[in-house]
Amino acid sequence: MHTIFESARAGSVAPVRMLMLPAAYTGPDDFVREGFAAAVRGRGIDLDLVFAQPAPAHLTDPSVVEQLHRHIIQPARALGVDLWLGGISLGGFIALRCAAQHPQDIAGLCVFAPYLGSHIMTGEIARAGGAHFWESGDTAADDDERQVWRFIKTRDSGALPIYMGSGREDRFADRHALLAAALPAENVEWISGAHDWPTWRRLWISFLDRRFAVR
Repeated sequence: MHTIFESARAGSVAPVRMLMLPAAYTGPDDFVREGFAAAVRGRGIDLDLVFAQPAPAHLTDPSVVEQLHRHIIQPARALGVDLWLGGISLGGFIALRCAAQHPQDIAGLCVFAPYLGSHIMTGEIARAGGAHFWESGDTAADDDERQVWRFIKTRDSGALPIYMGSGREDRFADRHALLAAALPAENVEWISGAHDWPTWRRLWISFLDRRFAVR
């Protein structure tokens, strides 16, 4: 698993750590190139960052969640830090999968333009009138899409907040609207933009300012 660790302060462990997972066909280096770590340092936020990418062969393998849990989530929790999960597009879906399986280890989630399942899955949610009205029925342990939506529907929003950001012109905006409707309005941000890094970079900066920036 390719990872990049960006410490807020050399030689110390920040009280909060965030694991960010990239979109398909991108990697941890793209987070650095796009200024995600620089934005944290520039604001003086005491937040350590881990940019990670599971091996491509495991992107659709359920073991990817356990890999992340064993190699990144558990070690972070052993340090006593609050761990946030984040991700973009497919990375957002994997972050949601991790949280669905290990909610007790997560302090919060931040997903930008997340993949939320097939047209069949999101169509089912839409026809039900939204996640709150959808009935998951018997959900197989290996049915990742249903597990994610069941988590969205049943989680304790006070204990485990989800922040979602998306561009209004994103080609998957209609699916993102389904997730947005299931979240508190203050945890959702829409900006002008598409499914691309300039949009995600602006959403990241806004999220940092709203959630972590020093007042």
